[in-house]
Amino acid sequence: MITSFKFDNCFAFDKQVEMTLRADMRTKRFSSNVSNINENLNVLKSVAIYGPNNTGKTSFINCIRAIKRTLQNREIMLNANIFTNSPICYESISFVLEGKEYCYEYKFDCSQRSYIYEKMAEITRDQHKNEGENVIFIKDTINEHYECPSDLNLQNVLNIASTNNILIYTVQIEKFEILQKIKEILTSVASSIEIVDMNHIPNSKTIEMLKNKSKETKKIVDFIKNADIYLEDYRYEEDIQFEIDGKEADEKVLKNQNFVDQIKLVSVYKGKAVPSIIFDSLGTRKIAALASYVITAIEEGKTLIVDELDSSLHFKITRAIISMFNNDINKNAQLIATLHDISLLDCKKMFRKEQIWFTDKNDNGTELYSLREFSYDQAGVRDTTDIQDRYSKGAFGAIPDPDLISTLLEVDMDEKV
Repeated sequence: MITSFKFDNCFAFDKQVEMTLRADMRTKRFSSNVSNINENLNVLKSVAIYGPNNTGKTSFINCIRAIKRTLQNREIMLNANIFTNSPICYESISFVLEGKEYCYEYKFDCSQRSYIYEKMAEITRDQHKNEGENVIFIKDTINEHYECPSDLNLQNVLNIASTNNILIYTVQIEKFEILQKIKEILTSVASSIEIVDMNHIPNSKTIEMLKNKSKETKKIVDFIKNADIYLEDYRYEEDIQFEIDGKEADEKVLKNQNFVDQIKLVSVYKGKAVPSIIFDSLGTRKIAALASYVITAIEEGKTLIVDELDSSLHFKITRAIISMFNNDINKNAQLIATLHDISLLDCKKMFRKEQIWFTDKNDNGTELYSLREFSYDQAGVRDTTDIQDRYSKGAFGAIPDPDLISTLLEVDMDEKV
């Protein structure tokens, strides 16, 4: 499970921001929304991010995508903030694996395309919950500091290792047992993160799972059927026959259009099987594509990150998806989602305060902050406060103030002239 992200000088973020997913157990509300790792560590199962368009919600997700790609030895897609005049980006991820919490961080020079700093440590807490760390390795080419306490042989090669990639992909890991373990940990956390953009969500994952008829197939179908009350069944049908403009479709033509798998996704209404891509609404098709990601995340304890989760979905479906993660049955899966639907801003029935986050813009970049930062004295916020109403009135910032009427008035004036 993820316990925090930190980013500095990345995309829209001109200064360091941190999202912590560590739960504040001073409040016992919605204990099912929290996964208890040990007596000193409790982790949130879901986070909702709100804010106006173009204030950094997608930038936040792009930062996570950059970490995932880096850990998977794929080309990094990371840009520095355009207003800082510095090419150096900083990214950090903290996570729990096999009961231990780790932090991994790096600095990437966008101009040189090089990793100029790396550090990995195990996070420790004493009986008083004071946080400390056991350094696993430090490779700091900026200050020429190199450290690997458990393996001096590896420490001796850190200063000559290439900066074209991160350490686990530039040093021959077979020679260093500790490096093999580091690679296992970092690649494991990367594979546990799934990132989805609801405006461009592929259905290939759902198609493959329906084709293979795995143990999760029924759960995926049930998920789709429960989200659409008129749908009787949903399946991948290899031998489906269908017509276009009154003529039987030529599968060879469809293959050339890269269309054949999509057309074989079948929805059943009142006993009639029809191609989903032709007859289903955009919302139903998005639900079908999302279903495999949700089910896999919960089954395998993954962290699912969704941009615009509420895009084309009824608010009750979005609420139900969030509730699947905020559930006692779910032990390790997490959901991090950007949203616009304020009906989901609900601290009475749905979220703890630390689960709601906002993005807002300053002169040069984006701010990221939690509802937990607002006390009753500051903004009149209690656990039972109507957050939707307070947000609509601008109590937490992160709300657009469009002046579209002036555009209409200008059009009217032009017509009169």
